[in-house]
Amino acid sequence: MKRTYPPAIFAIGRNYAEHAAEMGAIAPTRPVVFMKNPASVIGDGEPIRIPPICAEPVLDDGSPREQVDYEGELAVIIGRTCRDVPEKEALAVIEGYAVANDVSARWWQKKGSGGQFIRGKSFDTFCPMSEVIPAEVVGDPQSLTITTTVSGELMQRGHTSQMIFTVGHLVEELSRGTTLLAETVILTGTPPGVGAGRTPPRFLRHGDTVSITIERIGTLTNPVIVAADVDG
Repeated sequence: MKRTYPPAIFAIGRNYAEHAAEMGAIAPTRPVVFMKNPASVIGDGEPIRIPPICAEPVLDDGSPREQVDYEGELAVIIGRTCRDVPEKEALAVIEGYAVANDVSARWWQKKGSGGQFIRGKSFDTFCPMSEVIPAEVVGDPQSLTITTTVSGELMQRGHTSQMIFTVGHLVEELSRGTTLLAETVILTGTPPGVGAGRTPPRFLRHGDTVSITIERIGTLTNPVIVAADVDG
């Protein structure tokens, strides 16, 4: 079956104050916006494939770099093409919600692309997403618990009420002067607990399994494969 990709993926950085803090940043006063390549989308059960480029540059001792991180997030799917949507009407243009994983290669995110996030966020398979649940079934998008486990260990537990910028505010802001095409995806940010924020860091490894659950939406589960381990 041929895969259908969204026309665009807008993503929001540091939308939970505790996540901003764990990454050594202050909470933003305006949304931090970047994009992911739509071709990075995969579905539930499909493997996250860490490509050989994510081992670059090697560490000082010559060993491959670990840098690929998980980020459990609420995904918003726009239901109709729109522009300049006021916040009070924003939820009406949302078709549904999904569980997403904003997989991130941290060196490429921060250093490998001149300070621009998109490269480290856009390698193939770096945007797992669950099936879309209709907006009317999910209800209030600011009343959802998010949890992430890696190989059975709880890594993230947060609540969408902790977002700095609500779903409605994000739709309003992203649509100002900009047409959002139907089926556009908005990734709304991740709560604290990512691998890069831990001591020591806990990045994804060959054989891991990442499971992200958002109440009233479901669970997204993806195994992890280091491509160099299987492709030679």
